Amino acid sequence: MKSMVGLFLVFAILVIIPVADYALAAGDEPGEYVDRRVLIWNLFFRMMTVAFTVGAVVSGTMIWLVWRFRESHPKATPTPYEKEGVW
Repeated sequence: MKSMVGLFLVFAILVIIPVADYALAAGDEPGEYVDRRVLIWNLFFRMMTVAFTVGAVVSGTMIWLVWRFRESHPKATPTPYEKEGVW
């Protein structure tokens, strides 16, 4: 459960800090403009980087699980329920 809370905390920080930074980016004096297109593309790039990283980790974990627990694995042993034939 602690790891889930930590994961959600990291995702929240990744989203809240850039949003707060952009919300407070507007200057107080007239004539200072924020180019929103640049900020949107920057946020998109950051989020896609995070998405590809998370996707790579999930894909790698799934590939490892399938490779580790395949039936032809030398150390694979049936569970007690599989030995008895009771599901």
